[in-house]
Amino acid sequence: MRPTRRRTRLLLAAPLLVAALAVPLGVHAARGADSGTGEEPPKPEPAGSECRTSIQGSRVVAYCHNPYPSTDLVRLHTECDRWWDVDADGAAVAVEPGRTVRLEDRCWKEVATAWVSHRPAPL
Repeated sequence: MRPTRRRTRLLLAAPLLVAALAVPLGVHAARGADSGTGEEPPKPEPAGSECRTSIQGSRVVAYCHNPYPSTDLVRLHTECDRWWDVDADGAAVAVEPGRTVRLEDRCWKEVATAWVSHRPAPL
């Protein structure tokens, strides 16, 4: 019986030992101590159009303005309220720097929700 008790104690203590060793390593890696440099990574440039969406009855209109120096691709998504009405995902439209575009869509009846998605244009 004695070897079984010893084995049980070792099996119960093993996860605690592993956790005690793993936590300091995780903290060390999270702080970036292994990177070797004290510099912060470069911050990404701001990008993305600012869009305003309005719903009036069965129509959706979105205006997107791009104040940043890179081209942005925007797409209007419309979800219709009725189960038989077809939801729509519009084509991607390029918004060049300093430009404003108008995106339109409609449902047969009421509009449930509408939103605009963004992604950077390929270079």
